[in-house]
Amino acid sequence: MFSAMLFLISIVALSQFALYYWRAVLAGVAAQPVSDRVLVAAQVENGQLTPQHFRTLAGLHDLTPDLYPNRGGLGLVRLYYRLIEGLDSLVANKIPAIAAWSERERGICARYAAVQVDRRLQANLDLLASRAPQAGRVFQLIGS
Repeated sequence: MFSAMLFLISIVALSQFALYYWRAVLAGVAAQPVSDRVLVAAQVENGQLTPQHFRTLAGLHDLTPDLYPNRGGLGLVRLYYRLIEGLDSLVANKIPAIAAWSERERGICARYAAVQVDRRLQANLDLLASRAPQAGRVFQLIGS
């Protein structure tokens, strides 16, 4: 009985650590700069990403070709966004602190999606530049 309880406590602690680590990676990626071309493509005004831009950015992410299929996509981030959005719709009217927290978390999700779209676009432009030098210069001018 003791070993089963110890095993359960270990699993819970490991799961908590994994969740905190994933959240730290999400915030770290979201803190990176986003290019103007992504902001324009997502129709972001004043260069300020809001949680409402997440769906647009996720759609752009789906449209951009993935040159590195082994890299993580937006699957877990979409799930996290939906969970936070659901929590916000249930509790935010009663607890204002939850509303502010969920707004920040959904904003981080939007920034993460923007950075991922930017990375994909840059990888595609780099590949094109290496394959066709003349076409690559044209696309670098467009991407700038």
